[in-house]
Amino acid sequence: MYTFSNKLRTTALILMILGLVGIAYGFLSAPNTVEEAEKIVAASHHEGHKVEAEAKETHALVPPAETKAVAVTDSLTVKNDSLTTKIDTAKAEVVAVVENTKHVSKETKIDEEKEHKEHVQHVFHQLQNKPWAALYVACIFFMLVSLGALAFYAIQQVAQAGWSPVLFRVMQGITAYLPVGSVIFFIILIVTGTHIFESNHLFAWMEKGITVKGSENYDEMIAGKSGYLNFAFWISRAAIFLLGWNLYRYFSRKNCLSQDEAADNTFYKKNFKMSAAFLVFFIVSESIMSWDWLMSFDPHWFSTLFGWYVFASFFVSGITTISMVTLYLKSKGYLENVNSSHIHDLSKFMFGISVFWTYLWFSQFMLIWYANIPEEVTYFKVRIEQYNLPFFGAVVMNFIFPILVLINTDFKRIAPIIVGAGVVILCGHYIDFFNMVMPATVGDQWFIGVSEIASVLFFLGLFIFVVFTALTKAPLTPKRNPFIEESKHFHY
Repeated sequence: MYTFSNKLRTTALILMILGLVGIAYGFLSAPNTVEEAEKIVAASHHEGHKVEAEAKETHALVPPAETKAVAVTDSLTVKNDSLTTKIDTAKAEVVAVVENTKHVSKETKIDEEKEHKEHVQHVFHQLQNKPWAALYVACIFFMLVSLGALAFYAIQQVAQAGWSPVLFRVMQGITAYLPVGSVIFFIILIVTGTHIFESNHLFAWMEKGITVKGSENYDEMIAGKSGYLNFAFWISRAAIFLLGWNLYRYFSRKNCLSQDEAADNTFYKKNFKMSAAFLVFFIVSESIMSWDWLMSFDPHWFSTLFGWYVFASFFVSGITTISMVTLYLKSKGYLENVNSSHIHDLSKFMFGISVFWTYLWFSQFMLIWYANIPEEVTYFKVRIEQYNLPFFGAVVMNFIFPILVLINTDFKRIAPIIVGAGVVILCGHYIDFFNMVMPATVGDQWFIGVSEIASVLFFLGLFIFVVFTALTKAPLTPKRNPFIEESKHFHY
């Protein structure tokens, strides 16, 4: 039986406390009024205003057009009295032009003021969204890491894999976070959809009047999707998906534990059938989930590859977490039946799914870039211009780094290298989720600050606490799995 060390438990609690403090600070430091946001906008544009002021000062040194015209016409009048009438007419025309220019300038000034107010209001919502978005990204990322491990576990059950049963309890320990993460995430969804807090503007399609003709917020495209994108249907789908995933996790683990004490393979067969049904449910629910919880941040944009893309991201993250938890337990003297061949297989999955993720990333990007349809390329245009570093940085961390490190067969068995690669992969896919959420919710006001770091710390601490507590509840090696002996002696 595994014993949760005091040192690791204390570390998890400290991470949670630091995270909660940072999250609270992030919400408290967000602007509460438009005036506060305007000060932030003014500060950020200080240099631009300075240049503009210098330009105006230079312009002020140049005599106005009216003054020039009067001076010229007066000079002509003195030189040629016969042209007085024509000059007077010219002066009147010049004055009329100048007056008309003043009128146009006044209208332009009014339009600029209106545009400025709208910009400040937009920035105000973005800055208020920042702590919410940071919390959302960290919450959904850790929950989906657990879901990725659950999907991998189900695949092993259906494939009747002979190498992996010695790792089943590790997978079940990681999936123990799914119920906790699901409850927190569902609460965030409800808070977001019901607008309990006015500072929450994460989903544009949830704004008041967005589907009502005549409203200043009316959006024809979003109104056309209102049959699908409405809160009641959206939250109902979320409840069904979360409940379905957690029911499978609960009964699958229950059957696995019951199999240890059984005299036949009844519970194993139940798990096989249940896992097959779950994978069908999962493949459908995962796609819809990715549209609902991630793609709908940009309701004007869609991609038919998006569901697969999201799946690849959290699936490789789940496998990476299985590998890292296994290596940790192995270093503490547990999992005596896990050998370098098991670690090598996990590393192969880390490597292979990283390549699969890159294939989907490039396919989605290349097809949209090649078609060059305005409403499609906007998604990538914003990310390349405003999120250049995290956008391309994710590719380096999730593809180039794993390729360079894990392509070597020997490296796939060396614990420090695998852990290092795992940390980079997990950070890279957190940034991947960051790129999916932040551009539509925070825009160009993004930066990795207290809210982002604190949210990660809190959910990381909670994840460690829940997972390693779950590992203490049952022996780390299943006793009566039909393939357990094959798994114990797995070598190649």
